[in-house]
Amino acid sequence: MAITKNAKRGVRVSERKRVVNDKLRRTMKEAVKTVRKDVLAKDLKATKVDLSLAFKALDKAAKRGTIKKGQANRKKSRLAKAVAKVSK
Repeated sequence: MAITKNAKRGVRVSERKRVVNDKLRRTMKEAVKTVRKDVLAKDLKATKVDLSLAFKALDKAAKRGTIKKGQANRKKSRLAKAVAKVSK
């Protein structure tokens, strides 16, 4: 347990950051799963809309530092490649 005043503040801050990061991570994962599901169902119209939402979620998570920028770019690239394969 935190003893000093500064350590207690650090615990509060890290808890707030954890909540925000968990929300961003959950949103990101759900968006990616939705795109993957659309790709498997070969639903082109829904895939385009969900791909945009997934890109937005990934960019927001990278901007906030929840995930690294390269990880977001890698995930976006793989999603785009999967969607392109379906659209052929």
